[in-house]
Amino acid sequence: MADQVAEANSAQHQADGRHRSRDLRVVKVIVETDDASSFVLEPPAGDDAFTQYRPGQYLTVKVPSEQTGSVARCYSLSSAPHDPAELMVTVKRTESGYASNWLCDNVVSGTMLTVLPPSGRFVPDSLDSDLLLFAGGSGITPLYSIVRSVLAKGAGAITLFYANRHERSVIFARQIDELMRRHPDRLEVIHWLESVQGLPDAGAIRELAGRRGGHQAFVCGPTPFMDGVTEALQAAGMAHRQIHREVFASLSGNPFEESGRPAVATGIVDKQCGVPTEVELDGETHKVLWPRDRTLVDVLRAKGVDVPFLCLEGKCGSCQAVLEEGNVSMRRNEIFDDQDVAEGYVLTCQAVPEGDGPIRVVF
Repeated sequence: MADQVAEANSAQHQADGRHRSRDLRVVKVIVETDDASSFVLEPPAGDDAFTQYRPGQYLTVKVPSEQTGSVARCYSLSSAPHDPAELMVTVKRTESGYASNWLCDNVVSGTMLTVLPPSGRFVPDSLDSDLLLFAGGSGITPLYSIVRSVLAKGAGAITLFYANRHERSVIFARQIDELMRRHPDRLEVIHWLESVQGLPDAGAIRELAGRRGGHQAFVCGPTPFMDGVTEALQAAGMAHRQIHREVFASLSGNPFEESGRPAVATGIVDKQCGVPTEVELDGETHKVLWPRDRTLVDVLRAKGVDVPFLCLEGKCGSCQAVLEEGNVSMRRNEIFDDQDVAEGYVLTCQAVPEGDGPIRVVF
């Protein structure tokens, strides 16, 4: 048993690699609008996790709290990975948002912020693909990273529909105008101002989807905005698998305080009865026996596999994968709708096996 515990602790250390926290110095604060600021962080030397992220991912930031000690909040990266010297998140105040207000009120150049490495799967498969992007307000943040990356390192063309309340609330207005001037043949931007045009019109979105129906669509913004855009895209005939939504749910737990969650002892996992399972992750294939009372994230962590996860609550989507063979159920799911589940999407921090297998999961 002592050997099993030692092996499990070693596996735990390896499998926590994706989400070890780092203290990063803020080198610059940029006031973007009256209620939004960007924080430029100094990337840690020698840590590829903070420089080789994918456009559309986010950082989890630790914010001090007098009531709980700290809270964890996710903020999209507005920087682009082709510029390794810049690591930037953009935060917009929300009326009742403790963390966003604390950051905007207290962070200055020189402030140290504790963060977890970039995470999330709101990312394009290829920078060479043509994309249709929909941003509502601060939902521009991950899409701005995608736009910059595609234009700098890919061959894709982009149409961006960007909705805001009024002209003063447009985050990155100057930068987006400059990108349009530099790439007139590859970047089309449609600004939609509620003060001028009212709420985004479903007919305009359907018309746009009709012209760009073969593109992959990425949607980020307030929930009513994303729901309206999604309904309009589907009404225009766009397939469910073409539509990607960024969803952030409030975390009831704190990954900065719970990173020591114990892993399952490796020897116990291997010797228990389990369902034969094949997992493809980062180009490697792992074969495990998956016990029926353990989630796939727990099983992989016990094997020392550097599996992506963050909240372990089924809320953030960091651990999502696709079930290609076999049957599983999810203990909890606040990310996927029925169509997602029908297409095989699973939250591996909540998934447990059903039936006798075999099972194949691809991250």
